[in-house]
Amino acid sequence: MIERYTLPEMGAIWSEKAKFQSWLDVEIAATTANCQLGRVPQEALKTIKTKASFSVNRILEIEKEIHHDVIAFLTNVNEYVGDAGRYIHVGMTSSDVLDTGLALQMKRSIVLLRMELGALADALRKLARLHKDTQMIGRSHGIHGEPITFGFKVAGWLAETERNRTRLERLEADVAIGQISGAMGTYANTDPQVEAISCEILGLKPDTVSTQVISRDRHADYVQTLALVAASLERFSTEIRNLQRTDVLEVEENFAKEQKGSSAMPHKRNPIRSERISGLARILRSYTIAALENVTLWHERDISHSATERMMLPDCSTTLHFMLHEMTAVVRSLSVYPENMRRNMNVYGGVVFSQRILLALIGAGMSREKAYRIVQRNAHMAWNNTAGNFRANLESDTEVTSRLSTSQLDSCFSIDVHQENLDVVWHRLAI
Repeated sequence: MIERYTLPEMGAIWSEKAKFQSWLDVEIAATTANCQLGRVPQEALKTIKTKASFSVNRILEIEKEIHHDVIAFLTNVNEYVGDAGRYIHVGMTSSDVLDTGLALQMKRSIVLLRMELGALADALRKLARLHKDTQMIGRSHGIHGEPITFGFKVAGWLAETERNRTRLERLEADVAIGQISGAMGTYANTDPQVEAISCEILGLKPDTVSTQVISRDRHADYVQTLALVAASLERFSTEIRNLQRTDVLEVEENFAKEQKGSSAMPHKRNPIRSERISGLARILRSYTIAALENVTLWHERDISHSATERMMLPDCSTTLHFMLHEMTAVVRSLSVYPENMRRNMNVYGGVVFSQRILLALIGAGMSREKAYRIVQRNAHMAWNNTAGNFRANLESDTEVTSRLSTSQLDSCFSIDVHQENLDVVWHRLAI
């Protein structure tokens, strides 16, 4: 299912061809560095840059015989460059190529993810601005609380999305790390300057201390951060699913003209994209365990992390990219029903204004305990009656009317007070 929906540009970053190209980029960068340091003839470097190439099928064919991917890759590259190939991979170990190449792939993936997050932020900002004053009920524990606006709800999503943009910006710097330090990472057979020059060419920074691999806390950070972004998308999509329930129907995913909701029930209009996003977030969360366990390798390195990462990193990257694309599409085409929001908010005759009545009674000299008891009694009388009316109950209660005038009750049932301080949120988010 994932493969069917994967956006091609992200999938291309994690293809076998792209992986081997990143390896070749690393090898050419290291050879260029050695040439600048006078250790590789200019003519040899020119030959390598001009002729170096590879065939995915040929690499896999060689690997099938020798059971070593990097040696298979180097063997194939040498088939293209001839004698100049002896200047490739000098003083390097396999992980110099693997981990530095992997850093290039993660960095490129984050660039695409940041672009998609930017598109989502733009869509959310537009939706929040459009519905700044669209009144609806806020809910806690799934139960009506007090009035908010739909724009305010979306502003919360926007704020979280902006935090995720910051997280990915930080992550890009944290994973854009290379190493050309040789076996055990001690630079015994290569000059640290080769690493510095190579990383500069590749747009990376040298690892502070590598062993024979770049420590996997960086890769765990990558997976956990992507899973956190996915969790945000799941929060948004779950809210949309809840608000689209038939008995609520305050928002609704776009339903295409020829779309079908059920093979058996023609009336169905299901929030399938939001459900898809919710489900895929679980996949990304599941990978965080493996990513954390990969941090613990034996001594200076083993390869217990390798097979996991071959599955995990492409899956996490392509899945989140798809989720972001889906979420943006949902937000852009979301139907919003203000009339249903008003209907739901005013059910039971305005019980959601109970706190305002409580505070008014306290302000009129009643003890908090007594005021709470009176307000709760009238609210529950309305709540347990399909035709219940909290406002009418209060107006029939002498304990209330002896303290509050009609105009004071009107003020308590005004929604304006619930919106008058929301501009602070719009200013913070520059909506």
